[in-house]
Amino acid sequence: MAAAASREGHKVMGTVRSEQARADMAQRLPGMRAVLCDVTEFDRIAGIVRQAEDDHGPVDVLINNAGYGHEGILEESPIEEMRRQFDVNVFGAVAVAKAFLPRFRERRGGFIVNVTSIGGMITMPGIAYYCGSKFALQGISEVMRAEMAPFGVHVTALCPGSFRTDWAGRSMVRTGRSIADYDALFDPIRQARQAKSGRQLGDPNKLAATVLRLVESDSPPPQLLLGSDALRFVSDRIERLKQEIELWKSVTVSTDG
Repeated sequence: MAAAASREGHKVMGTVRSEQARADMAQRLPGMRAVLCDVTEFDRIAGIVRQAEDDHGPVDVLINNAGYGHEGILEESPIEEMRRQFDVNVFGAVAVAKAFLPRFRERRGGFIVNVTSIGGMITMPGIAYYCGSKFALQGISEVMRAEMAPFGVHVTALCPGSFRTDWAGRSMVRTGRSIADYDALFDPIRQARQAKSGRQLGDPNKLAATVLRLVESDSPPPQLLLGSDALRFVSDRIERLKQEIELWKSVTVSTDG
């Protein structure tokens, strides 16, 4: 996304967590302005955003893309791994957004793209912490959208399916296996995900082009699914949910006084 925006002549700032990453980014994207920021250092984010705008000018679009995957059976996964997952994927994203909200509100304009996942709309065995974090960000994004709409600020949750990124590679934390009862359920899922890494259907360059079109829209959607697999999985989930609601409707309404 940063490379595509730079090619189209936009001024782009990107956050990195180390001087080495800053040097790597300068080589890959020489026109990009790199800002040191770890999204889990919550107390520092407002100051970093203020300094970035002082140095480079007001920001029009925030792409809230910091995050990583966690894979592990719930019973086997330490609670500390869940806390870290939420610190980055939820609290970090919200802290960055909150640093921009007053600026966008006062300027009566701006666009926030919170990158969630189809894992914020569907679930599957072995990624409970990840789905939990993305469901949380998905819900927060909807509220953020409603609260910011009166000020001309757009908020969209971007919900990609499987794309050829590092999500299932270096950006994935995997809890070790310890309980044999889960082998038959989970081992094939883990093996299939590792085998598919780098060969997913989604093209990151096409995603980037789509996001650039999205942020130019005057009436963007609350959430945008990306990828035919995202469409299929979420559509199937909606259909199952409709059937479930219908099946239990008499019980649902029976509690009214």
